[in-house]
Amino acid sequence: MSDTSSSLPIARTVVSLREAVRDWRRQGLTVSFVPTMGALHAGHMALVAEAAARADRVVTSVFVNPTQFAAHEDLGTYPRQEAQDAALLAETGCHLMFAPTPAEMYPDGFATAVTVAGPSQGLETDFRPHFFAGVALVVAKLLNQVQADVAVFGEKDWQQLMVVRRLARDLDIPTDISGVATQRDGHGLALSSRNAYLTEPELDIARRLNGILAEAAAATSSGTPPAEAEATATQALLAAGFHPVDYVAIRRAEDLAPLTGPTDAAARILAAAWLGKTRLIDNMAV
Repeated sequence: MSDTSSSLPIARTVVSLREAVRDWRRQGLTVSFVPTMGALHAGHMALVAEAAARADRVVTSVFVNPTQFAAHEDLGTYPRQEAQDAALLAETGCHLMFAPTPAEMYPDGFATAVTVAGPSQGLETDFRPHFFAGVALVVAKLLNQVQADVAVFGEKDWQQLMVVRRLARDLDIPTDISGVATQRDGHGLALSSRNAYLTEPELDIARRLNGILAEAAAATSSGTPPAEAEATATQALLAAGFHPVDYVAIRRAEDLAPLTGPTDAAARILAAAWLGKTRLIDNMAV
């Protein structure tokens, strides 16, 4: 049975999740799914709103997935606010929160790994080699558990979105993987749960990231070689106060292959940079 201590039903187990979805299916209803790690903000709410527009019922998972964190990363301090998340979801058109424990997702004896090559290579993997293996594993499990008609992901994590699409295609998962444009604050900063880590001075610097990437994208569109635009943007980020800059890369949008010359394919500029202890990522179309 689902926990109904909040105004939004909460499923804690795969069994109760599937019971709810099975009941909807018997009624002929369609189902959409939004995977999150909680600490919800307006960016997540845009995903839920899109999911509500795409199907009759919406499931949102709230699970801080341990397999995508390295030992030195912020698993222990990642913000958790389940009651607030449930209230926000209830207001935004969600019908069920799936909030499993790590033991529910990875019971004793769990021994399976999922590896996606292709779009996972380079960029984030160069700095977080564990990351996409953890993402691919948990997303494969969640898509199988919910078995939704459509799953909605944010474009802020563009490489992750491409990895998930490749995963779904390669494993014949019938759920449609839909992307939603990055949600930004009034200064252009991409919304992220980790923005809460930023101090006020760091926040002022962070809001320059979007503009620097936009300048590099415009330069590339005007004929500047990608490598030159990447180098210029990296220097601009360092001058603004970001340090270190993990990468600024202009890649083919769909598979994130490097651009080796003029191309008619859609391109994307992606970046990851640090402010103090906070790592920010962003991307946009070129």
